[in-house]
Amino acid sequence: MKLYDLEPSGNCYKVRLFAGLANIALERVPVDFLGGAHKKPPLIEMNPLGQLPVLQDGNLALRDAQAILVYLAGTYGGLAWWPGEPQGQGEVMQWLSFAANEVQHGPNAARLVDKFGAALDKPTTLAKAAAALKVLDQHLASHPWLALGRPTIAECAVYPYVVLAPEGGVDLAPYPHVLGWIERVKALPGYVAQPV
Repeated sequence: MKLYDLEPSGNCYKVRLFAGLANIALERVPVDFLGGAHKKPPLIEMNPLGQLPVLQDGNLALRDAQAILVYLAGTYGGLAWWPGEPQGQGEVMQWLSFAANEVQHGPNAARLVDKFGAALDKPTTLAKAAAALKVLDQHLASHPWLALGRPTIAECAVYPYVVLAPEGGVDLAPYPHVLGWIERVKALPGYVAQPV
């Protein structure tokens, strides 16, 4: 099983983090992003959006970090990470959507501006980051984990761009429950550190 990977990418980190936590063996294939390898065969044939990560498992090629998390958890990770019943799946899925929307357009977008020079409106990204982190902090004030009272792939989807938020000038100090959750994630067996 191959993960077409870019070390600084938070979305690729989501997959690496889950693979570490669930003890899933991945062959990491570094992609020459600056050279445009993600826009050329064979990657563009596996993901016509030209984005990373891409997971190849036999004849299956999957794009999108959240989709890859669901696949890996459902196929290799067991019910602890992706529950079998619809209610539990819904609880986890709402956080995967939060990662793909609020976190992506807030903390991640702010990081893209500062770290990679993306042409985005920085004040807007900071406002969206603050709104997302407020929701996350309020939830974590009364829940140790995002869903089901235990670590799930929801952690792997939300955590990367939250822990990397300071790289976009987002201060996490006003969110004490988020900071506590970050420490709980870091303490999980098999934890893989974020890219530096």
